[in-house]
Amino acid sequence: MIPEDLSYSDQNEWIRAEGNVGTVGITDHAQDALGDVTFVELPVTGAELAKGQEACAIESTKAAVSVYAPVSGKVVEANAELEDDPGLVNSSPYGDGWIYKIELSAPAELTSLMDAAQYGDFLATEGEH
Repeated sequence: MIPEDLSYSDQNEWIRAEGNVGTVGITDHAQDALGDVTFVELPVTGAELAKGQEACAIESTKAAVSVYAPVSGKVVEANAELEDDPGLVNSSPYGDGWIYKIELSAPAELTSLMDAAQYGDFLATEGEH
């Protein structure tokens, strides 16, 4: 299931924009591909990120992957709950497993991201390769 109220990047991050702050996490597809998440290296609060820049990293039983900023902005909060329970990324990728919040410096960048239907098509196409 792909939530309708989010925007998606081609790196399998999602963002829920509320005003000028967006909450960022990885998609259900991404967490499923990773397997059991064992550690989340959270971004530093106050860090300035450019769209597409590495924000942090996630380690799982299968791999270590980077999480990229879907939009440009400043990290205003990191989900400290993930330090004690990184498995929230698996059990609740669109809820309690969010990774960080970013203050949007270029809100227009949101229009370059995919909506739920486009992301579903992207995943279907990705699976054909």
